Amino acid sequence: MFYLIRSFIFTCAGLVILTALPLAAAAPADLTAKEVEIEGKRFTVMIPAGYELEFLTGSMSRPRFIYFTPNGDLLAGSRSGKVYRLAPPYTQAEVLTKFADYPHSVVVRGDTLYVADTDGLYQARYTSGITRLRHKDFTLVTPLPSGGGHSSRSVGVGPDNRLYIGLGISGNCPNEYLDDSYGFENRRGGVFVLDETGDKPKLQPYASGLRNPIGFAWHPDTKFLYANNNGPDHWGYELPREYFGRLSGGSFHGMPWYQYVDGRFQRDKCIRAKPPRPVTEAVPPEVTFDARNAPMAMVFVPKGAMDPRFEGNAIVALHGSWGTQPRGGYAGDPATRRHPKLVQVMFENGRATRVVDLISGFQLADGHRWGRPCGVAIGPDGALYFTSDGGTNGLFRLRRIN
Repeated sequence: MFYLIRSFIFTCAGLVILTALPLAAAAPADLTAKEVEIEGKRFTVMIPAGYELEFLTGSMSRPRFIYFTPNGDLLAGSRSGKVYRLAPPYTQAEVLTKFADYPHSVVVRGDTLYVADTDGLYQARYTSGITRLRHKDFTLVTPLPSGGGHSSRSVGVGPDNRLYIGLGISGNCPNEYLDDSYGFENRRGGVFVLDETGDKPKLQPYASGLRNPIGFAWHPDTKFLYANNNGPDHWGYELPREYFGRLSGGSFHGMPWYQYVDGRFQRDKCIRAKPPRPVTEAVPPEVTFDARNAPMAMVFVPKGAMDPRFEGNAIVALHGSWGTQPRGGYAGDPATRRHPKLVQVMFENGRATRVVDLISGFQLADGHRWGRPCGVAIGPDGALYFTSDGGTNGLFRLRRIN
């Protein structure tokens, strides 16, 4: 795919630079519009003033979550079954390893690579210089419940150096909950922490009642864990709004028994099973996104990255929805889809307060999408990197230029 900027274009080692074009009117505060030509069509994209957007490579198939290793390599999970490795300057992806299922996310702790596949967490020795791993190099750390919908599994390393794993329930209203009183395959809908104190690693419930917490990350100052949560589909197209909130050990966030609507939790009649905990124990979100927005990865901006306007705030990839009105679902009018974008969750005094757009313009008025942001990470250079797994498949970078 070839990207042409209306004002100018230059390439270097396969790197295509998208440079912002200021507009005199109607641009949101701190954002600037630019025109991008893709395969003969022009699109307007909004990015922060003083930044440029670069399309680094299209050499990945359906890339999902990304992770930077201590030596500066970028690793990416994917829906294509491949785990990719990209060395600086991140313009060419190599296949590090292949899985038969869906290796959605990866992380490195010490000299070990962990891959969160749908049915389990796997590990392999990984040190600087390794460019290829075979299936036999991996061992199973722990199986994970699988089957049904929501097949992504997200893994992260906490400030306590423990492994955390997020997974969703299998649909809108199944009786699934992160507790040992439920059968193994029904222990879903939240975030586990891996207990490695015994002879065999064990999944320990950390936060429950989350329909699909795909993205989670720790605030760089408070060290509190925050997560996105994809809401259900059966309440229509406007409610409930998507959830962004703080998790803590033992916290309960309501789903699928309770939905947060109009500032309070309401009992969801789609599930008849008795709630495992009362509504008074459900933790409300700090901020919300529009319904059916499908929040994906999130990352907090540490000190020294991007610029001070963003430090301590969360950046979230919104994947966008299928059609909403009038019929909804895959048969719905594409023009009614929620727009893919990246947003910034603003924090004040240690709490999330509001959501503002960061990068938008991936969807046209007729619903056609040339990109769907999914994975996000801050690179060693302090820039923001993100993947797109729809329309354009590949890796982008938002980099400060002044």
